Amino acid sequence: MTDILIIGAGPAGLTAALYACRAGKSVLVLERETFGGQITYSPKVENYPGIAQMSGSEFADRLLEQVLAQGAQVELDTVTQIVPESNGFTVKTEFTEYRGKAVILATGSEHRRLGLPREDDLVGEGVSYCAVCDGAFYAGKDVAVIGGGNTALQEAVLLSESCTHVTMVQNLAVFTGEEKLLELLRQKDNVSFLTETTVMELIGTDTLQAIRLDTRGVESVLPVDGIFVAIGQVPQNEPFRALVPLTAQGYFDTDESCVTGRSGVFVAGDCRAKGVRQITTATADGAAAALAACRYIDGR
Repeated sequence: MTDILIIGAGPAGLTAALYACRAGKSVLVLERETFGGQITYSPKVENYPGIAQMSGSEFADRLLEQVLAQGAQVELDTVTQIVPESNGFTVKTEFTEYRGKAVILATGSEHRRLGLPREDDLVGEGVSYCAVCDGAFYAGKDVAVIGGGNTALQEAVLLSESCTHVTMVQNLAVFTGEEKLLELLRQKDNVSFLTETTVMELIGTDTLQAIRLDTRGVESVLPVDGIFVAIGQVPQNEPFRALVPLTAQGYFDTDESCVTGRSGVFVAGDCRAKGVRQITTATADGAAAALAACRYIDGR
């Protein structure tokens, strides 16, 4: 039986593995898709303390190498169910099952996509989902923010400080974010607004050059150097609803302690309810969850 089973190999899950291994615990990390998670889509990361610049994939590779060197095991497999038992948990996957004394859920969340052809191909080449992560690369350029909630408005405020022009594109008749944020944007000369407008097509071969829009049945083409899609996130927590309570938005309903109401189950990273979802907060969660799991196993 493994001491700690970690579901998800993003920054939170891998950091949890690192801390657990260094605490002398046996660790197995199960990941369904990509080691590193969403950060691997970022062409440049410049906001991680102590490292001036790196690619997201480079960060993920370094962290995975560090975790493996500490003795963690990693497997590519999709977890379908976690069954509590008297002395631990059985984690069932598509191919097999594993047993552990404690479980850390670091399942993450995914940015909601527009669902347009070639969207994934243009990520990092004009399509972004995080202004904090990628906004600096568009300084002095024209961009569009897709969405109308608080996240979209906050992204636009940040981008307006360095971009030549920011166009807000909202498919509804009104913006649904806070009025104060909207008023702040209305006062800026380099921000314009399009409502009842849907993005129909991403135009560009190797890099994004423009977007085709539909505004109440009238099509147009907006030249842009980049777009920032802020239409929500999709947590990957549904298979574990019976194990840990979820918020109305589908996130694990826990605080920064990363401890759940289920004995022996901990959560870390973007999968839990939180105000800030960044690589630094994910790694912090990973450390907190791992140490909490170690204390649980040690009976403290």
